[in-house]
Order: sequence, then C-alpha cells, then structure tokens
Amino acid sequence: MTAVRAVRAVLLDRDGTLVEDVPYNGDPALVRPVPGAAEAMALLRSRGVPAAVVTNQSGVARGLIDWDDMGRVHARIDELLGPFHAWAVCPHGPDDGCACRKPAPALVLDAARRLGAAPAECVVIGDIGSDMEAARAAGARAILVPTPVTLAEEVREAPAVAPDLLTAVRAALDGPWPGPAGERAGEGRDPVRAFAPAAQAAQAARTAQAPQASGPTRAAARTASRASTRTAARTATVRRPS
Repeated sequence: MTAVRAVRAVLLDRDGTLVEDVPYNGDPALVRPVPGAAEAMALLRSRGVPAAVVTNQSGVARGLIDWDDMGRVHARIDELLGPFHAWAVCPHGPDDGCACRKPAPALVLDAARRLGAAPAECVVIGDIGSDMEAARAAGARAILVPTPVTLAEEVREAPAVAPDLLTAVRAALDGPWPGPAGERAGEGRDPVRAFAPAAQAAQAARTAQAPQASGPTRAAARTASRASTRTAARTATVRRPS
C-alpha cells in the first residue's frame, strides 16, 4: 500500500465551509464562521500547519461585488479565524473560460506553492463536488463536509466525508485516511467516511434537496446547467454562489 504523505498544509473553501454561505457577500458584518471553525483553525495553528483559502467569487465578474468589498470580507474572516497564510481567489464567472475556477486545479496549485507544500502534501476541505474535483485534479487529498446545498451524488463520489469542519481538520492531521489522493473510501486505510457514513450523509443531502413549493429544486437546476450559480438552484433561503 502506498504511504500517505504527511499533511503540510490545509486548503479551505470559503462559503459554506469556513463561514456561513451569504451569496455574493460584500459586507463584513454578515460574516459568520461555521460552528467549530475557530477551534479547527486553532488546532491547525497549534500543530504548525499553515492554512489557505481557495474560493470562487464570481460576484466580482457579475458586478455584484468588487475587489474592495471582497477584501473587507476577507479581512473580517482573518480577524475572526486567521490570519490565513494565503488567499487564492477566482473572480471569474462560469462562462469566462478561465483556468482558475474550481473544479480546475489552479487555485489549489497556487495555494500549495505559496505555502511551500507539494499538492500531495495538502488537504482540501470543501462542501461541494467542485472542491473535491479541484483537489483531485491538483493531486491533493480532499474531505467533503456536506451542507444543505451538497448533492447526494457529491457525497457518494467524495473520497472522504466528515460531518463538520473540526472533524475534517482532525482527520486531515491525524487520520484515519482512505489512502492516496483519488483513492475511494473503503480502500486502503479505514476511511474518514466512518465519521459520517455515506448512507447517512447522502440521506441528509437528499432531504435537504426535497422539492420546495416556492421554487425549483437545486438538482433540477444542476441538470439544466451545471455551470450555473447555486443561487438559482436553491430556494431563497438556501443558496450557494459560485
């Protein structure tokens, strides 16, 4: 069995993973860390493991926020949870054809380089499939932390699943791990998925995606256009910008 390399850096998605998801947020007053985020970041600092944020922020391309708005939000996140060693941001829209927007690997590769780590020495933690795909494409390991916007298929296809950010960080640092990057859970070592059995996590995701009377389901919107924003695919109260 291939040895699992030591973790030298943790790369985190922003919205829904590190802080509560406020679509296209340009207001620092609306920043709310997810439960356990402060403890997770404190644990990384105590172990001397640097952390970076890797985030798609298409609100810039859409004209909904500007770089100054985003900078103020990031400063607030740094104040509450950081400081983070690097911020890797894609400001482009889904149709811009850039190389940096997740699920492309460029943000992960850039953050790893800036933290002085090889991609295989990094763990990406995120809440949707594009986070997992970006990690896989870059050669990094990944842990999915499902939220109400996570699709059941994304839970099933994730290499590892944890119920919350703190558990994911503990797993990244100390295991158990499913094996080398890209290896499915259940092969090699005991999977992180043991923290959140796949059936249970998938059922939670299906429940969260039940049809709403007020609008179309997110799954239907994903079928119509996978590259469209998650805002259009959820109801008014559960949304995910991309």
